[in-house]
Amino acid sequence: MKVKKKKKSYKTTNLPPGTIAYKGEKQSTITNIEIVNYSKEDFTSLNSNSVADAFNFKGNDHVTWININGLNNVKDIETLGLHYKLHPLTLEDIVNTAQRPKLEEFDSYMLVVFKMLFIKNDDEIHYEQLSLIIGEDYVLTFQEADGDVFDDLRERLSSAKGRIRAQGSDYLMYAILDAVVDNYFTVIEVLGDKVQELEGYLFQSKDADDRTPGQIQELKQEILKLRRSVYPLREVISRMEKTDCPFIDEKTHNYLRDLYDHILQVSESIDLYREMIWSLMDTYMTIISNKMNEIMKVLTIIATIFIPLTFIAGIYGMNFKNMPELNSEYGYFILMGVMFIMLIFMLIYFRKKRWL
Repeated sequence: MKVKKKKKSYKTTNLPPGTIAYKGEKQSTITNIEIVNYSKEDFTSLNSNSVADAFNFKGNDHVTWININGLNNVKDIETLGLHYKLHPLTLEDIVNTAQRPKLEEFDSYMLVVFKMLFIKNDDEIHYEQLSLIIGEDYVLTFQEADGDVFDDLRERLSSAKGRIRAQGSDYLMYAILDAVVDNYFTVIEVLGDKVQELEGYLFQSKDADDRTPGQIQELKQEILKLRRSVYPLREVISRMEKTDCPFIDEKTHNYLRDLYDHILQVSESIDLYREMIWSLMDTYMTIISNKMNEIMKVLTIIATIFIPLTFIAGIYGMNFKNMPELNSEYGYFILMGVMFIMLIFMLIYFRKKRWL
């Protein structure tokens, strides 16, 4: 039965620049807003479904982190953007989940768009766009839906572990990026396990599996998607490291350099597994070819054994009357003995040549 593929639609809506229209698959019925307001001595955390609750924390000599879950509720995004005086093009980029990772600087804030990757219970890699806006004393993050990689960061903020509570919004931005990049290593590890498991199966399995090419192709598509998500972030962090943005402290640039080293390690790992995946198909075809050669060798040996036997049987199968051996009392048994001896001789010869 032939399966019909769903035809993709490449139509785009011609909207004016700055139009806030959500482009994504994940839907949230309500906007979940997580507000963390802190200083070295004070910490406040609030979860709300109302954007207005985020307006009370601006300009209070604390660092405020506002995390918004649910980009399809564009009215709430627009309301928050008006309060923080975000450019319409910034809001357009936030709700466009197909956006390439990038960095844009404005007068009072900086926009960073990148991909957040994490693994769920099914060992499947989940991709989600994360938009980050950093201002002088605040950080805004916009996620498509609930679920992220910031649990350790939240615990450090609430318990005042490390230096984060004593630093500004620029260090919070670094901590968010660092949490995302660190989780890249987890994703790479899971992907590496899949590649090595398939590679081991190819060499250890005795029988060829028709599903193997599909599994290789699936891994190939996964690594290409991962590469498209991670590679542009190198340029983003490199630009961020060299920027002269007034609300990014010079000390934070040292941490950004370390973060750049981490993203380089991730990129190198992706390239390594990419080469391994590309070689898996060649390995599979080589194994299939070797198995085919083994089959052909066995069939050739069988045919070679029966060629002289068939020749002898053909001679004595001719309908000539003047063939003395046909009238011999032991002719049949002699002929069968000769054929048996030839069979044994050829088997010994093939075995000695290690063709069997």
